[in-house]
Amino acid sequence: MTEPLLVGGGAGFSGDRVDAPIPVVAALARSGRPAAIIFETLAERTLALAQRARSENPGRGYEPQLEAILAPILAECLAHGIRIVGNFGAANPTAAAAAIHRLAAAAGLPAPRIAVVEGDDLLAVAGRDEIARWTTDADFGDGSGIVAANAYLGAREIAQALAAGAEIVVTGRVADPALVLGPVMAHFGWGWDEWDRLAFGTAAGHLLECGAQVTGGYFADPGMKDVPGLDEVGFPIAEIAGDGSMVITKPDGTGGIVSTATVTEQLLYEIHDPARYLTPDVVLDVTEVEIEAAGRDRVRVTGARGRARPDTLKATVCVSGGFLGEAEISYAGPHAAERARLAAGVVRDRLRTRGFPGRMRFDLIGVASVFGDDGGTYWAGLPQAGEDVRLRLAVNHTDRDWVERATREVLSLYCCGPAGGGGVRQSLTPVFHTGSAYVPRERVQATWRFV
Repeated sequence: MTEPLLVGGGAGFSGDRVDAPIPVVAALARSGRPAAIIFETLAERTLALAQRARSENPGRGYEPQLEAILAPILAECLAHGIRIVGNFGAANPTAAAAAIHRLAAAAGLPAPRIAVVEGDDLLAVAGRDEIARWTTDADFGDGSGIVAANAYLGAREIAQALAAGAEIVVTGRVADPALVLGPVMAHFGWGWDEWDRLAFGTAAGHLLECGAQVTGGYFADPGMKDVPGLDEVGFPIAEIAGDGSMVITKPDGTGGIVSTATVTEQLLYEIHDPARYLTPDVVLDVTEVEIEAAGRDRVRVTGARGRARPDTLKATVCVSGGFLGEAEISYAGPHAAERARLAAGVVRDRLRTRGFPGRMRFDLIGVASVFGDDGGTYWAGLPQAGEDVRLRLAVNHTDRDWVERATREVLSLYCCGPAGGGGVRQSLTPVFHTGSAYVPRERVQATWRFV
Protein backbone atom coordinates (compact mmCIF):
# COMPACT_ATOMS: atom_id res chain seq x y z
CA MET A 1 0.00 0.00 0.00
CA THR A 2 1.16 3.53 -0.73
CA GLU A 3 -1.20 5.34 1.62
CA PRO A 4 0.60 6.49 4.79
CA LEU A 5 0.15 4.56 8.01
CA LEU A 6 -0.44 6.36 11.29
CA VAL A 7 0.91 4.72 14.44
CA GLY A 8 0.24 6.14 17.88
CA GLY A 9 2.12 5.47 21.08
CA GLY A 10 -0.13 4.37 23.94
CA ALA A 11 2.34 3.52 26.71
CA GLY A 12 6.05 3.68 27.37
CA PHE A 13 6.22 1.41 30.42
CA SER A 14 4.10 -0.59 32.83
CA GLY A 15 2.36 1.98 35.00
CA ASP A 16 2.13 4.72 32.37
CA ARG A 17 -0.90 7.04 32.33
CA VAL A 18 -4.01 5.12 31.36
CA ASP A 19 -5.84 8.23 30.07
CA ALA A 20 -3.02 9.29 27.72
CA PRO A 21 -4.07 7.00 24.81
CA ILE A 22 -7.56 8.55 24.62
CA PRO A 23 -6.60 11.68 22.61
CA VAL A 24 -4.23 9.58 20.50
CA VAL A 25 -7.02 7.23 19.45
CA ALA A 26 -9.36 10.17 18.85
CA ALA A 27 -6.80 11.76 16.52
CA LEU A 28 -6.24 8.49 14.67
CA ALA A 29 -9.98 8.02 14.23
CA ARG A 30 -10.46 11.57 12.91
CA SER A 31 -7.72 11.10 10.34
CA GLY A 32 -9.67 8.41 8.50
CA ARG A 33 -6.35 6.80 7.51
CA PRO A 34 -5.03 3.29 8.21
CA ALA A 35 -3.83 3.37 11.80
CA ALA A 36 -2.52 1.39 14.74
CA ILE A 37 -1.70 2.11 18.36
CA ILE A 38 1.10 0.36 20.22
CA PHE A 39 1.61 -0.28 23.93
CA GLU A 40 5.10 -0.89 25.29
CA THR A 41 4.62 -2.01 28.90
CA LEU A 42 7.34 -4.60 29.40
CA ALA A 43 10.67 -3.91 31.09
CA GLU A 44 13.11 -6.63 32.16
CA ARG A 45 12.06 -6.60 35.80
CA THR A 46 8.40 -6.28 34.80
CA LEU A 47 8.62 -9.57 32.94
CA ALA A 48 10.26 -11.34 35.89
CA LEU A 49 7.44 -10.16 38.15
CA ALA A 50 4.91 -11.36 35.58
CA GLN A 51 6.56 -14.79 35.54
CA ARG A 52 6.22 -14.95 39.29
CA ALA A 53 2.56 -13.86 39.14
CA ARG A 54 1.83 -16.56 36.56
CA SER A 55 3.47 -19.23 38.74
CA GLU A 56 1.17 -18.22 41.58
CA ASN A 57 -1.96 -17.95 39.41
CA PRO A 58 -2.11 -19.46 35.89
CA GLY A 59 -4.72 -16.87 34.93
CA ARG A 60 -2.40 -13.93 35.62
CA GLY A 61 1.07 -12.95 34.50
CA TYR A 62 0.06 -10.22 32.07
CA GLU A 63 0.09 -6.42 32.41
CA PRO A 64 -1.77 -5.57 35.65
CA GLN A 65 -3.30 -2.42 34.13
CA LEU A 66 -4.43 -4.10 30.91
CA GLU A 67 -8.15 -3.58 31.46
CA ALA A 68 -7.65 0.02 32.61
CA ILE A 69 -5.51 0.74 29.55
CA LEU A 70 -7.90 -0.67 26.96
CA ALA A 71 -11.33 0.02 28.44
CA PRO A 72 -11.47 3.71 27.38
CA ILE A 73 -10.33 3.08 23.80
CA LEU A 74 -11.34 -0.45 22.79
CA ALA A 75 -14.70 0.43 21.26
CA GLU A 76 -13.36 3.32 19.21
CA CYS A 77 -10.39 1.30 17.97
CA LEU A 78 -12.62 -1.53 16.81
CA ALA A 79 -15.14 0.83 15.22
CA HIS A 80 -12.49 2.69 13.21
CA GLY A 81 -10.23 -0.23 12.35
CA ILE A 82 -7.37 1.01 14.51
CA ARG A 83 -5.16 -1.99 15.15
CA ILE A 84 -3.89 -2.53 18.70
CA VAL A 85 -0.45 -4.06 19.25
CA GLY A 86 1.03 -4.47 22.72
CA ASN A 87 3.56 -6.50 24.65
CA PHE A 88 1.13 -6.38 27.57
CA GLY A 89 0.86 -10.15 27.33
CA ALA A 90 4.10 -10.28 29.37
CA ALA A 91 4.48 -13.84 30.68
CA ASN A 92 0.97 -14.95 29.67
CA PRO A 93 -0.27 -13.60 26.32
CA THR A 94 -3.10 -16.14 26.15
CA ALA A 95 -4.51 -15.00 29.50
CA ALA A 96 -4.19 -11.38 28.36
CA ALA A 97 -6.16 -12.18 25.22
CA ALA A 98 -8.86 -13.84 27.33
CA ALA A 99 -9.03 -10.73 29.52
CA ILE A 100 -9.52 -8.55 26.43
CA HIS A 101 -12.31 -10.81 25.21
CA ARG A 102 -14.01 -10.47 28.59
CA LEU A 103 -13.57 -6.71 28.45
CA ALA A 104 -15.16 -6.53 25.01
CA ALA A 105 -18.06 -8.76 26.06
CA ALA A 106 -18.72 -6.66 29.16
CA ALA A 107 -18.87 -3.56 26.96
CA GLY A 108 -21.31 -5.20 24.56
CA LEU A 109 -18.78 -5.20 21.71
CA PRO A 110 -18.41 -7.88 19.06
CA ALA A 111 -15.65 -10.35 19.86
CA PRO A 112 -12.44 -8.89 18.41
CA ARG A 113 -10.00 -10.96 16.38
CA ILE A 114 -7.07 -11.36 18.76
CA ALA A 115 -3.77 -13.00 17.90
CA VAL A 116 -1.04 -13.91 20.36
CA VAL A 117 2.68 -14.11 19.61
CA GLU A 118 4.57 -16.78 21.51
CA GLY A 119 8.02 -18.35 21.62
CA ASP A 120 10.04 -15.88 23.67
CA ASP A 121 10.04 -18.05 26.82
CA LEU A 122 13.36 -19.91 26.67
CA LEU A 123 12.54 -22.06 29.69
CA ALA A 124 10.03 -23.83 27.48
CA VAL A 125 12.74 -25.00 25.05
CA ALA A 126 16.04 -25.01 26.96
CA GLY A 127 17.34 -26.18 30.30
CA ARG A 128 18.50 -23.72 32.93
CA ASP A 129 22.06 -25.06 32.70
CA GLU A 130 22.13 -24.37 28.95
CA ILE A 131 20.73 -20.88 29.41
CA ALA A 132 23.35 -20.13 32.08
CA ARG A 133 26.09 -21.00 29.57
CA TRP A 134 24.67 -18.48 27.10
CA THR A 135 24.91 -15.48 29.44
CA THR A 136 27.44 -12.82 28.51
CA ASP A 137 27.50 -10.30 31.38
CA ALA A 138 26.58 -12.31 34.48
CA ASP A 139 27.55 -15.54 36.22
CA PHE A 140 24.46 -17.57 37.04
CA GLY A 141 26.37 -20.65 38.11
CA ASP A 142 24.57 -23.85 37.19
CA GLY A 143 21.41 -21.90 36.33
CA SER A 144 19.29 -23.42 39.08
CA GLY A 145 18.29 -19.97 40.33
CA ILE A 146 16.96 -18.76 36.98
CA VAL A 147 13.31 -17.73 37.26
CA ALA A 148 12.82 -16.29 33.76
CA ALA A 149 14.65 -16.23 30.45
CA ASN A 150 13.06 -14.51 27.48
CA ALA A 151 14.36 -13.82 24.01
CA TYR A 152 13.60 -10.56 22.23
CA LEU A 153 11.49 -11.59 19.24
CA GLY A 154 11.19 -9.52 16.09
CA ALA A 155 8.29 -8.08 14.12
CA ARG A 156 7.60 -10.88 11.64
CA GLU A 157 4.89 -12.68 13.63
CA ILE A 158 3.17 -9.39 14.48
CA ALA A 159 3.07 -8.48 10.80
CA GLN A 160 1.78 -11.92 9.78
CA ALA A 161 -1.02 -11.77 12.35
CA LEU A 162 -2.09 -8.32 11.21
CA ALA A 163 -1.97 -9.33 7.56
CA ALA A 164 -4.22 -12.26 8.42
CA GLY A 165 -6.83 -9.92 9.87
CA ALA A 166 -5.97 -9.58 13.54
CA GLU A 167 -7.51 -6.51 15.15
CA ILE A 168 -5.42 -6.91 18.29
CA VAL A 169 -2.00 -8.54 18.60
CA VAL A 170 -0.79 -9.51 22.07
CA THR A 171 2.87 -10.35 22.56
CA GLY A 172 5.22 -11.22 25.34
CA ARG A 173 8.86 -10.22 25.05
CA VAL A 174 9.55 -8.62 21.68
CA ALA A 175 12.03 -5.91 20.83
CA ASP A 176 10.36 -2.60 21.55
CA PRO A 177 10.67 -1.21 17.98
CA ALA A 178 9.05 -4.40 16.63
CA LEU A 179 5.71 -3.19 17.97
CA VAL A 180 5.74 -0.50 15.27
CA LEU A 181 7.73 -2.37 12.62
CA GLY A 182 5.09 -5.13 12.60
CA PRO A 183 2.21 -2.85 11.55
CA VAL A 184 4.51 -1.07 9.08
CA MET A 185 5.50 -4.33 7.39
CA ALA A 186 1.92 -5.57 7.28
CA HIS A 187 0.74 -2.28 5.79
CA PHE A 188 3.38 -1.78 3.10
CA GLY A 189 4.15 -5.43 2.38
CA TRP A 190 7.91 -4.93 2.23
CA GLY A 191 10.33 -7.84 2.09
CA TRP A 192 12.17 -9.04 5.19
CA ASP A 193 15.52 -8.52 3.47
CA GLU A 194 14.88 -4.91 2.43
CA TRP A 195 17.24 -3.67 5.09
CA ASP A 196 16.83 0.09 4.62
CA ARG A 197 13.05 -0.21 4.83
CA LEU A 198 13.32 -2.42 7.90
CA ALA A 199 15.65 0.16 9.40
CA PHE A 200 13.16 2.94 8.67
CA GLY A 201 10.33 1.07 10.39
CA THR A 202 12.62 0.22 13.30
CA ALA A 203 13.61 3.87 13.71
CA ALA A 204 9.92 4.78 13.84
CA GLY A 205 9.43 2.17 16.55
CA HIS A 206 12.38 3.45 18.52
CA LEU A 207 10.96 6.98 18.46
CA LEU A 208 7.53 5.84 19.70
CA GLU A 209 8.45 3.08 22.13
CA CYS A 210 8.89 5.29 25.20
CA GLY A 211 5.64 7.19 24.88
CA ALA A 212 5.85 10.81 26.00
CA GLN A 213 9.65 10.87 26.06
CA VAL A 214 9.63 12.06 22.44
CA THR A 215 6.91 14.65 23.09
CA GLY A 216 8.76 16.48 25.85
CA GLY A 217 8.29 14.29 28.91
CA TYR A 218 11.82 13.05 29.57
CA PHE A 219 13.14 16.13 27.79
CA ALA A 220 11.80 18.67 30.29
CA ASP A 221 14.34 20.56 32.43
CA PRO A 222 12.99 23.90 33.77
CA GLY A 223 15.04 26.90 32.74
CA MET A 224 17.06 24.79 30.33
CA LYS A 225 14.47 22.97 28.25
CA ASP A 226 11.02 24.27 29.13
CA VAL A 227 8.00 22.18 28.13
CA PRO A 228 4.45 23.59 28.32
CA GLY A 229 1.48 21.61 29.60
CA LEU A 230 3.45 18.70 30.99
CA ASP A 231 0.49 17.72 33.20
CA GLU A 232 -1.42 16.78 30.04
CA VAL A 233 1.52 15.80 27.84
CA GLY A 234 0.40 14.35 24.54
CA PHE A 235 1.60 10.93 23.45
CA PRO A 236 3.24 10.63 20.03
CA ILE A 237 1.88 9.79 16.61
CA ALA A 238 4.08 8.80 13.67
CA GLU A 239 2.80 9.48 10.16
CA ILE A 240 4.74 6.88 8.21
CA ALA A 241 5.03 7.10 4.43
CA GLY A 242 6.15 4.43 2.01
CA ASP A 243 9.04 6.55 0.69
CA GLY A 244 11.17 6.19 3.82
CA SER A 245 10.02 9.35 5.56
CA MET A 246 7.93 9.91 8.66
CA VAL A 247 6.56 12.83 10.62
CA ILE A 248 6.47 12.66 14.42
CA THR A 249 3.63 14.68 15.95
CA LYS A 250 1.05 14.53 18.75
CA PRO A 251 -2.69 15.14 19.15
CA ASP A 252 -3.90 18.72 18.92
CA GLY A 253 -4.81 20.28 22.24
CA THR A 254 -2.43 18.19 24.31
CA GLY A 255 0.58 19.43 26.25
CA GLY A 256 4.24 18.85 25.59
CA ILE A 257 6.23 19.61 22.46
CA VAL A 258 7.56 17.81 19.43
CA SER A 259 10.73 19.50 18.21
CA THR A 260 13.95 18.58 16.48
CA ALA A 261 15.54 18.49 19.93
CA THR A 262 13.01 16.11 21.51
CA VAL A 263 13.19 13.80 18.50
CA THR A 264 16.99 13.86 18.45
CA GLU A 265 17.20 12.99 22.13
CA GLN A 266 14.83 10.05 21.74
CA LEU A 267 16.53 8.83 18.57
CA LEU A 268 19.82 8.52 20.47
CA TYR A 269 18.22 7.18 23.65
CA GLU A 270 19.68 3.83 24.74
CA ILE A 271 21.56 3.34 21.47
CA HIS A 272 25.00 1.94 22.24
CA ASP A 273 26.36 2.54 18.72
CA PRO A 274 24.45 4.90 16.38
CA ALA A 275 25.96 3.12 13.37
CA ARG A 276 25.10 -0.37 14.60
CA TYR A 277 21.98 -0.62 16.73
CA LEU A 278 21.20 -4.32 16.92
CA THR A 279 17.59 -5.48 16.72
CA PRO A 280 16.11 -8.90 15.88
CA ASP A 281 15.04 -7.70 12.43
CA VAL A 282 17.82 -5.43 11.22
CA VAL A 283 20.99 -3.62 12.25
CA LEU A 284 19.94 0.03 12.33
CA ASP A 285 22.29 2.87 11.34
CA VAL A 286 21.07 6.34 12.32
CA THR A 287 24.27 8.26 11.51
CA GLU A 288 22.75 9.64 8.30
CA VAL A 289 19.30 10.41 9.69
CA GLU A 290 18.06 13.92 8.98
CA ILE A 291 15.65 15.62 11.38
CA GLU A 292 13.87 18.80 10.37
CA ALA A 293 10.92 20.86 11.54
CA ALA A 294 7.78 20.41 9.44
CA GLY A 295 5.39 22.72 11.29
CA ARG A 296 4.22 23.21 14.85
CA ASP A 297 4.77 19.99 16.80
CA ARG A 298 5.70 18.24 13.58
CA VAL A 299 9.17 16.87 12.84
CA ARG A 300 10.16 15.01 9.69
CA VAL A 301 12.67 12.15 9.97
CA THR A 302 14.47 10.56 6.99
CA GLY A 303 17.66 8.71 6.19
CA ALA A 304 17.67 5.57 8.34
CA ARG A 305 19.89 2.86 6.91
CA GLY A 306 20.03 -0.86 7.63
CA ARG A 307 22.18 -3.95 7.34
CA ALA A 308 21.43 -7.65 7.65
CA ARG A 309 20.02 -8.79 10.99
CA PRO A 310 22.32 -10.40 13.59
CA ASP A 311 22.82 -14.16 13.69
CA THR A 312 21.75 -14.33 17.33
CA LEU A 313 18.90 -12.97 19.44
CA LYS A 314 19.32 -11.16 22.70
CA ALA A 315 17.66 -12.60 25.79
CA THR A 316 17.22 -11.31 29.31
CA VAL A 317 17.83 -13.85 32.05
CA CYS A 318 16.48 -13.21 35.55
CA VAL A 319 17.43 -14.88 38.82
CA SER A 320 15.98 -14.36 42.25
CA GLY A 321 18.02 -11.93 44.31
CA GLY A 322 16.19 -12.45 47.56
CA PHE A 323 14.33 -9.57 49.15
CA LEU A 324 14.75 -5.83 49.48
CA GLY A 325 13.68 -4.52 52.85
CA GLU A 326 13.17 -0.80 53.38
CA ALA A 327 12.30 1.17 56.46
CA GLU A 328 12.12 4.93 57.00
CA ILE A 329 11.69 7.24 59.96
CA SER A 330 11.55 11.04 60.13
CA TYR A 331 13.26 13.46 62.50
CA ALA A 332 12.29 17.11 62.74
CA GLY A 333 13.23 20.21 64.64
CA PRO A 334 16.61 21.32 66.04
CA HIS A 335 19.47 18.87 65.49
CA ALA A 336 17.29 16.69 63.23
CA ALA A 337 20.24 15.57 61.11
CA GLU A 338 22.35 14.70 64.19
CA ARG A 339 19.54 12.59 65.63
CA ALA A 340 19.05 10.84 62.28
CA ARG A 341 22.78 10.06 62.10
CA LEU A 342 22.66 8.69 65.62
CA ALA A 343 19.65 6.55 64.77
CA ALA A 344 21.47 5.15 61.73
CA GLY A 345 24.45 4.29 63.88
CA VAL A 346 22.25 2.53 66.41
CA VAL A 347 20.61 0.37 63.75
CA ARG A 348 23.90 -0.39 62.02
CA ASP A 349 25.56 -1.47 65.27
CA ARG A 350 22.64 -3.68 66.25
CA LEU A 351 22.56 -5.41 62.87
CA ARG A 352 26.32 -5.98 62.92
CA THR A 353 26.48 -7.34 66.45
CA ARG A 354 23.59 -9.69 65.73
CA GLY A 355 25.24 -11.05 62.62
CA PHE A 356 23.00 -9.70 59.88
CA PRO A 357 24.35 -11.55 56.80
CA GLY A 358 23.07 -9.28 54.03
CA ARG A 359 23.90 -5.91 52.55
CA MET A 360 22.73 -2.70 54.17
CA ARG A 361 22.58 0.94 53.17
CA PHE A 362 21.59 4.10 55.04
CA ASP A 363 20.46 7.37 53.49
CA LEU A 364 19.54 10.71 54.99
CA ILE A 365 16.92 11.72 52.46
CA GLY A 366 17.23 15.42 51.78
CA VAL A 367 20.88 15.43 52.87
CA ALA A 368 22.80 12.80 50.90
CA SER A 369 20.16 10.51 49.49
CA VAL A 370 21.55 10.59 45.95
CA PHE A 371 25.32 10.42 46.42
CA GLY A 372 25.60 8.54 49.72
CA ASP A 373 27.19 5.11 49.64
CA ASP A 374 26.62 1.91 51.61
CA GLY A 375 29.29 2.80 54.12
CA GLY A 376 27.96 6.28 54.77
CA THR A 377 31.36 7.85 54.14
CA TYR A 378 29.80 11.01 52.72
CA TRP A 379 28.14 11.88 55.99
CA ALA A 380 31.09 13.19 57.97
CA GLY A 381 31.67 16.37 55.99
CA LEU A 382 28.06 17.24 55.26
CA PRO A 383 26.72 20.73 55.86
CA GLN A 384 24.00 20.90 58.45
CA ALA A 385 20.57 19.90 57.25
CA GLY A 386 17.40 21.87 57.65
CA GLU A 387 14.71 21.33 60.22
CA ASP A 388 13.68 17.88 59.06
CA VAL A 389 15.27 14.78 57.56
CA ARG A 390 14.17 11.25 56.79
CA LEU A 391 16.37 8.29 57.58
CA ARG A 392 16.11 5.34 55.19
CA LEU A 393 17.48 1.85 55.73
CA ALA A 394 17.69 -0.58 52.82
CA VAL A 395 18.78 -4.20 53.28
CA ASN A 396 19.07 -7.12 50.88
CA HIS A 397 19.34 -10.84 51.58
CA THR A 398 17.86 -14.15 50.42
CA ASP A 399 16.39 -14.92 53.87
CA ARG A 400 13.04 -13.15 54.23
CA ASP A 401 13.03 -13.47 58.02
CA TRP A 402 16.38 -11.72 58.31
CA VAL A 403 15.19 -8.88 56.07
CA GLU A 404 12.01 -8.39 58.10
CA ARG A 405 14.00 -8.49 61.33
CA ALA A 406 16.36 -5.81 60.02
CA THR A 407 13.56 -3.43 59.07
CA ARG A 408 11.96 -3.86 62.50
CA GLU A 409 15.08 -2.29 63.98
CA VAL A 410 13.95 1.01 62.51
CA LEU A 411 10.50 0.55 64.02
CA SER A 412 12.09 0.00 67.44
CA LEU A 413 13.59 3.49 67.28
CA TYR A 414 10.18 4.89 68.25
CA CYS A 415 10.83 4.38 71.97
CA CYS A 416 14.44 3.17 72.04
CA GLY A 417 15.63 6.51 70.72
CA PRO A 418 17.00 8.89 69.74
CA ALA A 419 14.36 11.49 70.46
CA GLY A 420 11.60 12.66 68.19
CA GLY A 421 11.39 9.97 65.54
CA GLY A 422 8.10 9.31 63.79
CA GLY A 423 6.30 8.23 60.67
CA VAL A 424 7.89 4.82 60.27
CA ARG A 425 7.23 3.02 56.99
CA GLN A 426 8.35 -0.54 56.24
CA SER A 427 8.22 -2.58 53.04
CA LEU A 428 9.53 -5.83 51.61
CA THR A 429 9.92 -6.44 47.88
CA PRO A 430 11.22 -9.41 45.86
CA VAL A 431 14.47 -8.62 44.04
CA PHE A 432 15.58 -9.92 40.65
CA HIS A 433 19.03 -9.75 39.11
CA THR A 434 19.28 -9.75 35.34
CA GLY A 435 21.88 -10.64 32.78
CA SER A 436 21.98 -10.80 29.00
CA ALA A 437 22.54 -13.72 26.67
CA TYR A 438 23.08 -14.19 22.95
CA VAL A 439 20.84 -17.03 21.85
CA PRO A 440 21.25 -18.97 18.59
CA ARG A 441 18.23 -18.17 16.43
CA GLU A 442 17.51 -21.83 15.80
CA ARG A 443 16.81 -22.29 19.54
CA VAL A 444 13.94 -19.77 19.38
CA GLN A 445 10.73 -20.77 17.63
CA ALA A 446 8.44 -17.76 17.39
CA THR A 447 4.83 -18.46 16.46
CA TRP A 448 1.49 -16.68 16.35
CA ARG A 449 -2.10 -17.89 16.48
CA PHE A 450 -5.61 -16.55 16.83
CA VAL A 451 -7.25 -16.94 20.23
